[in-house]
Amino acid sequence: MTDNAISGTARRDDVSLGMSLMVISVLLAPLIDIFSKLAIATVPSGEITGARFVLQALFLLPIVAMRGTLFELTWKKTALHALRGALLVAAMLSFSTTLKVMEVADAIAIFFVEPIMLTILGSIFLKETIGWRRYTACGVGFFGAMLVIQPSLQEVGLIALLPVVAAFMLAVFLLVTRLVAKNEDPWSMQFHAGIWGMLFCAVLLFFGKGTGSDILDPVMPDSTAMLYLLGVGVTATISGILGVYAYRAAPASVLAPLQYLEIVSATIFGWLVFDHLPDALKWLGIAIIIGSGLYIIWRERRVNKSAGIAPVSPAI
Repeated sequence: MTDNAISGTARRDDVSLGMSLMVISVLLAPLIDIFSKLAIATVPSGEITGARFVLQALFLLPIVAMRGTLFELTWKKTALHALRGALLVAAMLSFSTTLKVMEVADAIAIFFVEPIMLTILGSIFLKETIGWRRYTACGVGFFGAMLVIQPSLQEVGLIALLPVVAAFMLAVFLLVTRLVAKNEDPWSMQFHAGIWGMLFCAVLLFFGKGTGSDILDPVMPDSTAMLYLLGVGVTATISGILGVYAYRAAPASVLAPLQYLEIVSATIFGWLVFDHLPDALKWLGIAIIIGSGLYIIWRERRVNKSAGIAPVSPAI
């Protein structure tokens, strides 16, 4: 076997490994929201968000310490880490609050307008060239989201729009991540996002104490709620770590379509734990969102390939 053949085989093995890790990551990811929905019955969403960041930082601390990237900071890096942390807090707080009254699969389906928003924001702020095909796909995707949102608005009110807010915040977060990821260790990025997210949540909970807010007034969790919070932190960390290694092994253009498996696993977990399945109209909306998102990913991959541009792997 020639050296080129050996290299090609090794590369295919890396891609296969990356795809396998990504599948496991996205299949586990809805468990974060399942545990959050279980916890939010007795614990405010701000506290759930804060607990996730605390556990994320604790789990990643020994890793970044061993890698020697803990103190590789400048004022510019610190400011960008703080901005990413604030955006993540806003995204997770919005989404966690939604889960108090919405089913997991419905909320995640609406949230998956995020790639569509990222495409539009990239064209505006990063001057990325977006043709009419992808703009059309974005419009179709938003129509699909409305098919899920409209009945949810009737069922739970304006809170059904919070997954859209979460999607927008995460899209901006990924936009900032594209700027930071070029010169930053992904483990360090995750750790500092956890630290800043934890600090922002601490401030919000401090000012929310005693207000009676379902979102920001902290409580002492009982033992069951503590297990749910631990489940949020553990599953978020494991899913995130698997995602990091997946993007290191395989191109982002290969892995991006696999993210839509999260809707499938969210539906299965939602049915097993809460006995909920989306109705026919919501299934149609979910199918349209997935279809438009996959088309955008395919079109971006084709355009980048023609231009010789390597896709950017997000730090997740």
